[in-house]
Parts: sequence; structure tokens; C-alpha cells
Amino acid sequence: MMENNKTSSLSVAAGWKSLFKLGAIAAIFIVIIIPIQGIVFAVWPPPKTVTGWFILFQKNKYMGLLDMDLLLIADYMLSLLVYLALSVALWKTNKSSIAIALMLQIVSTATYFASTAAFEMLTLSNKYVVATTNAERSILLASGQSILSVWQGTAFNISYFLGCVATIVISIVMLRSTIFSKLTAYFGLAAGILMIIPPTAGMAGITISFISLLPTIVWLILISRRFFQLCHDISPSNFVA
Repeated sequence: MMENNKTSSLSVAAGWKSLFKLGAIAAIFIVIIIPIQGIVFAVWPPPKTVTGWFILFQKNKYMGLLDMDLLLIADYMLSLLVYLALSVALWKTNKSSIAIALMLQIVSTATYFASTAAFEMLTLSNKYVVATTNAERSILLASGQSILSVWQGTAFNISYFLGCVATIVISIVMLRSTIFSKLTAYFGLAAGILMIIPPTAGMAGITISFISLLPTIVWLILISRRFFQLCHDISPSNFVA
């Protein structure tokens, strides 16, 4: 059985060593970023009002960008590499499910980018400081309120839900695969199921989203380790010309 698993792994990995290495490195970076995000939100919680955001950006624009999910943008970009590598590794196990999962993750990323507003809020903050009339300030405050509504509105929630479904589908395929262990699949399922409730759903959503990070971190570590193992097992003769 062990020999069959190794042969299966090599047949999948042949020709994809560079992608698996990138996927492994991307997973590690996400694991590093996650606790940094948690510390930022715990020590410097985001403001509740538009005026509070404007003040924060003027005091420390970098902290303002971090509070407005700058690191989450990096997370999404890195996640695409992880999911692309997972799709290649699991393609032969269930092509239809993997195609759906990859499509969901791509749409999730694109939808999330449509909701990002960090640099827009920074620009409005800079304009607010130099505004000379109350009318100008009122317009800028209204624009800031619109940005906050979009930032954690429909686009964000759809993105979060699609990412949740993509993770669950990938993990279900993992259960039927000889490439990844059942333990890896179970941690992925736990992460995906806990992501069903978005962090925008009040305190319960915030709490559950933080809890979901625990199995997510373990899942990413196991995935990264497996990708590095696949890269190590491949010799040049295994590559497809």
C-alpha cells in the first residue's frame, strides 16, 4: 500500500515540482500572517466611525492599512497559489469537484478584491485633512461611510462564503485521495465548516471566525509539509518533457 501511494504521488507530482514548492511556501507565509493579523486587531482594534478611520490614517497610515485588512489581501493572493497546487495534486482524484473548487476560490478572490477599501480610505483621509469647508468634509465623510459599507458588505460576505465552500470541497476530495492524509482532510473540513458564519455576523461571527483559524493553521502546515515531501520525492527523471 505504501509503495502504491508513493507511486501515485510521483505520477501526480511529475512536472509540477515548482508549483508545489510555491504552494508550500505560500502556505507557510499565510500561517505567519494569520497571528500577525490577530495581534493587530487585538492590540489596535479598528475604529467604529468614519471620523475614527480618518484620524487613525493620519496618526499612522500603516496601522490604518493593517486594520483595514491589508494583510488579508496578501492572504488571498497566497491562497490562490495554495489552491492551484492542491488542484493539480488532487486533479486525478475527482476532476469535476476540483474544477469547481478552484473556480470558487478564484471567484472568491476576485469578489474580495472588489470589496477592499484600504487605499481608498487613506486617500479620503488625506483629502479630509486639507478640506477647507464643511460641505467638502461632509461629502468626504459620506464617501467614507459608503466605503465602510462596501468593505464588509455583500461582496465580502459572498467572497467569504465561496472560500468556505471551496475549502470544504477540496477537503472532501482529500478524503478520497492517496496524496494527502485523512488527518489533513479532517482539519480542512473543520476549517471550512467553521467558516460558514462570516465575521460580519456580530460577535458570534467574529468569535467563530477566530476559532476557524486554529484548524486552518494546522491544515496549511500539513499541506505545506506534504508539498515539500512531494518535491523531495521527485527526481529529474520523473518530470514530463
